[in-house]
Amino acid sequence: MPFGTVLTLPATGSEMNSGAVITRAETQEKRSMGGPGLFPAFSILDPQVVRSVPQRQLANGITDAFTHVLEQYMTYPVGARLQDRFAESIMQTLIEIAPVIMQNPSDTDAAGDFMYCCTMALNGLIQKGVPTDWAVHAMGHELTALYNIDHARTLAIIAPSHYRYNFRTKREKLTQYGQRVWGLTGPPEEVAIRAIGRTEEFFHSLDIKTKLSQYTENYEGTAERIEDRFTERGWLGLGEHKSLTPQDVRAIVEMSY
Repeated sequence: MPFGTVLTLPATGSEMNSGAVITRAETQEKRSMGGPGLFPAFSILDPQVVRSVPQRQLANGITDAFTHVLEQYMTYPVGARLQDRFAESIMQTLIEIAPVIMQNPSDTDAAGDFMYCCTMALNGLIQKGVPTDWAVHAMGHELTALYNIDHARTLAIIAPSHYRYNFRTKREKLTQYGQRVWGLTGPPEEVAIRAIGRTEEFFHSLDIKTKLSQYTENYEGTAERIEDRFTERGWLGLGEHKSLTPQDVRAIVEMSY
């Protein structure tokens, strides 16, 4: 059945993609789905609705869109120059407009850019011809299912640890990200390390905490539980190289405590 959407919260890009997620509370599982029949036939995006969005959800939307871009960008170089520039421009714009949106969501120019960034972050454009990761989302979904933590905040919990754990394979793109998006200079490895820190600082500027222990006191055993779930599902190779095992996932989640 053809359907249209009216965007009320910029974040997930549902106005121009076919993805969705659903949580089953009784089993504490959050899973994704999608398909050709879930693309909207039309969408209405009115920046004026941003002024009615609560501060918490504004921060979530900015963080969600930013992490969507990282999932499709923070992998390894494949010579996709224009794709990289598309991704970097979305992140730069989100960084630029974030304080404006948080302080004055009635600014329709910034709100329009916010909406457009969220759409472009996950409408499929920047993933064409490049490797993508999505392991951050796989782990983050488990934290939402187990502890009911906002989706964007689970991404902010996992992403820094994920990049530190996989530093060797992501070092080149981390360096490029630090140089182009954050304007960092210095030795490449130092830039790559600092880029992860700047990402955390950006989340903190939105009042987004980046450690699981800051959301729940009952986090002990979480990593083992997620490891077991991934093993049971047969999710034995995540990430752009399909090489992250459930044991690696356990280590990353533990780093996120």
